[in-house]
Amino acid sequence: MNQDLLKVCQVVHTLNVGGAEILAREYALRSRDQCNTLFACLDEIGSLGENLRRDGQVVETLGRQSGFDFAVARKLARLCREHNVDVIHAQQYTPFFYAALSRIPFGGPPILFTEHGRSFPDYRRSKRVFANKVLLRRCDHIVAVGKQVKQALIDNEGISANRIEVIYNGIDINAFRHSPGVRAEVRQELGISDADIAVFQVARLNALKDHGTAVRTWARLTDCPTVRLFLVGDGEERPSIERLIDKLGLHRSITLLGTRNDVPRLINAADMFLMTSVSEGIPLTLIEAMANGVPCVSTDAGGIAEVVLDGVTGLLSPAGDDAAIAASVMRLAKDADLRKRMGEQGCERAETLFSDSTMHAAYQGLYRQMSSSGTRREFR
Repeated sequence: MNQDLLKVCQVVHTLNVGGAEILAREYALRSRDQCNTLFACLDEIGSLGENLRRDGQVVETLGRQSGFDFAVARKLARLCREHNVDVIHAQQYTPFFYAALSRIPFGGPPILFTEHGRSFPDYRRSKRVFANKVLLRRCDHIVAVGKQVKQALIDNEGISANRIEVIYNGIDINAFRHSPGVRAEVRQELGISDADIAVFQVARLNALKDHGTAVRTWARLTDCPTVRLFLVGDGEERPSIERLIDKLGLHRSITLLGTRNDVPRLINAADMFLMTSVSEGIPLTLIEAMANGVPCVSTDAGGIAEVVLDGVTGLLSPAGDDAAIAASVMRLAKDADLRKRMGEQGCERAETLFSDSTMHAAYQGLYRQMSSSGTRREFR
């Protein structure tokens, strides 16, 4: 570890596979020549954390207990003191809560809070708004990953609009560029014929991603056996999803691929990309599909409409409306020219708005600004 570089502590819930967690990892790996990064996980380290540890990255767990756990704030302050941290970057609200709490009695470096998405249902909590008035005095900069997320912070957290900056999530566009050769290879591996329309959904199998709606959508497509759905990801909802697939007799048209480490490769095989979430910030998986030139069929939830332009780069439907989603899937399945046109426009949009180079430059600028701002409070 180069002791002359800026030292950043990323505070996360866990480092299991997820959008915010992947971004935190990418911040660290992409900026190794500009800052040293350590990770503080409130809960378990997770699979991404284990991989980072094997690569020599400092990853610690704070061992949060259920309910309010003040010991987490104390442990975080100790970790930052031991590593002489210059900036704390809290990913999501609860990591921000403990980071700000640690600064009240113990002092410490300036705090950057990034909000990636909102809980569902999202509403204003008077006690939390009151607590924020105290905690936000210890926060130096607030970032929302999209305009809808920013508005939710204003409406439901009581944060002033002028305190919140929008920095869109970004990806390595080149890693997701389409490859005809890889497409043929993956389709052969998965048994996808030239006549099949392959639809991919990449998401953790949890309630917010609402895979049940995806399965019920396919129950409406039984007259179109060549339209096949591939679910990439795993999670606590898998047993119930498998039961629903069996109940509806869809095991021939829906394939569960589980957790995969080759998503950029898999996406090459897709003719469409599906998202059925009831709540989202700025979803990386939609951006990844667009970068590959794949048109998207998605619910209009959270910040999704900031990524997918309805009728331009994909088709949007209300969350939970399997009939509307099925109609969108069928519209694209029957029109190869429309798929091609939407895919091309999506690729252009991803390159213009959602590149990782733009995102990293913005965060590095904030790190430098915060570390030299004089807002650090000496540890006590």
